Amino acid sequence: MSFYAVEQATPRLHRSELAVPGSNPSMFEKAAASKADVVFLDCEDAVAPDDKEQARKNIIQGLNDIDWGSKTMMVRINGLDTHYMYRDVVDIVEACPRLDMILIPKVGVPQDVYAIDMMVTQIETAKKRTKRIGFEVLIETALGMANVEAIAQSSKRLEAMSFGVADYAASTRARTTVIGGVNKDSVVLTDKDEQGNRDAFWTDPWHAAQTRMMVACRAYGLRPIDGPFGDFNDPDGYISAANRCAVLGYEGKWAIHPSQIELANQVYTPSAAEVTKARRIIEAMAQAAKEGKGAVSLDGRLIDIASIRMAEALIAKADQIAAA
Repeated sequence: MSFYAVEQATPRLHRSELAVPGSNPSMFEKAAASKADVVFLDCEDAVAPDDKEQARKNIIQGLNDIDWGSKTMMVRINGLDTHYMYRDVVDIVEACPRLDMILIPKVGVPQDVYAIDMMVTQIETAKKRTKRIGFEVLIETALGMANVEAIAQSSKRLEAMSFGVADYAASTRARTTVIGGVNKDSVVLTDKDEQGNRDAFWTDPWHAAQTRMMVACRAYGLRPIDGPFGDFNDPDGYISAANRCAVLGYEGKWAIHPSQIELANQVYTPSAAEVTKARRIIEAMAQAAKEGKGAVSLDGRLIDIASIRMAEALIAKADQIAAA
């Protein structure tokens, strides 16, 4: 390991992140009763310009009046390029002690995060807030992805990054068929067989971007979260998208519809078999250490110190879920 120490973000359960429009307060109680780990009340894309001010008021009332239990409560503010943003930050942070995090959209450079940090720090000091607000940023533009490593180091408040596939696709001029979906034209062909036939295999057009964001997060102690999957009538497609990111090392995924919450929780909860195997790995390595060995075989496979680190991370996640 490098001698350079990286501070890990505030640990939070973050398997599912439910998006709720601030302009629709009738959905707030249902969100509070849901099994989502994180709920964000939205001031931005889900709210029409004429409804921005009322949505902000709805969010303040909802955060203060509703029992949200142990959920992490977050608000997505409007973009820094709008005149709505400063009132989102000032009004909501000043009035809502229940607020845990702010979701900053379309972050392009580290200075975007710095600007919100400065505002929040001043409000916390002025209002003598004892609970420190954390940040999640949306990486959803080509500029943001180009600067993702610098953004990951931009603030001590930063806890997580989400990959916003829809705006990212628009920013990069990608051809997409559905928010978070794949494209039938994104394929690789096998070589021709003896009869001249070839197989075509679909590829994932978001893989490179999701991997880059994940590496930036893990390098600097943040949680990587996958963004929305637009077709909420396609649970199989949602699970497939969630699994691809879970394999990469992501911690959770957005739910833009209540039906997607349980799917995200399912994908990002270690199975009993995985936990059992992780505990066996730790036990086997403990026995190897007693015998002076640095590696050992388990079920016909080599395991070593790196195996322990993976096993410990999985067990820590399972313990966090059990304690929730």
